[in-house]
Amino acid sequence: MSQPEPGSAPEAAPQAGVLKALSPLVSRLLAPNPSPFTYEGTQTYLVGTDDLAIIDPGPADERHLAAILAAIDGRPVQAILCTHTHRDHSPAAAPLAALTGAPIIGCAPLTLDDEGPRADAAFDADYAPDRVLADGEQLSGEGWTLTALATPGHTSNHLCFALAEEAVLFTGDHVMGWSTSVVSPPDGDMTAYLASLERLMTRADRFYYPAHGEPVAEPQRFVRHLLGHRRMREGQILRHLGREGPSAIPAMVAAMYAGLDPRLHGAAGRSVLAHLIDLERRALVRSAGAFWSARETGAAA
Repeated sequence: MSQPEPGSAPEAAPQAGVLKALSPLVSRLLAPNPSPFTYEGTQTYLVGTDDLAIIDPGPADERHLAAILAAIDGRPVQAILCTHTHRDHSPAAAPLAALTGAPIIGCAPLTLDDEGPRADAAFDADYAPDRVLADGEQLSGEGWTLTALATPGHTSNHLCFALAEEAVLFTGDHVMGWSTSVVSPPDGDMTAYLASLERLMTRADRFYYPAHGEPVAEPQRFVRHLLGHRRMREGQILRHLGREGPSAIPAMVAAMYAGLDPRLHGAAGRSVLAHLIDLERRALVRSAGAFWSARETGAAA
């Protein structure tokens, strides 16, 4: 499987509702919720053969729920796992649990007012897990073992899930196969996000299976690319503030995201804010109302 560069289209776009086998233990279903923020849609993964785990059941959409049930095809479901509680990932968990009898397991519940720019980024207030997995906790079925990996940053409750038998990682929105992740304060945290990316660099996963976009081959190389992109973005911010003086976020977005789809300007602004908060913690910038400025070298924190 080849890995497209962020923002590029895969060679053959997946079709919503069509089950695709990716490996002996992993299949995926695409939800019918494409958008500028979800790419072709949210991908639900089925793990196992005789019994199953369902990862990121997706939005509350009857068509997608029916497709999941058809893919399950009467097999027992050991667990319904959610990487995080944005509304394009977890709302189908409750109706799927009711229909299959499977417990909802995975990330902790999280509900707060989100200042982000997109409806799908709002949190699922109805998410109620039967069991919350801590970092390193496992669950297993016939021929498969999944281990939770805490990866806060995109959201504070974000988990990835490692499949030991195939040395692959289900990365949710922490690492996507088509674009960089939005990190939107107050819950999204750039400091935590970068630390979570660094944590992935210590692993030896063969592939990543993201919730949006194609499987990621050469995952460590891809994570280095993501880290380099974030360091490049913070360098742009610092150079902009050094050149232009105190600036508000819209002016930074206009300068740094030339050619970006206007529908994504709000999301870009949230990521810029996340970078600024991280830089402020490191005493490299300061804020005054809506304006941000670079600190002089050697200035007191």
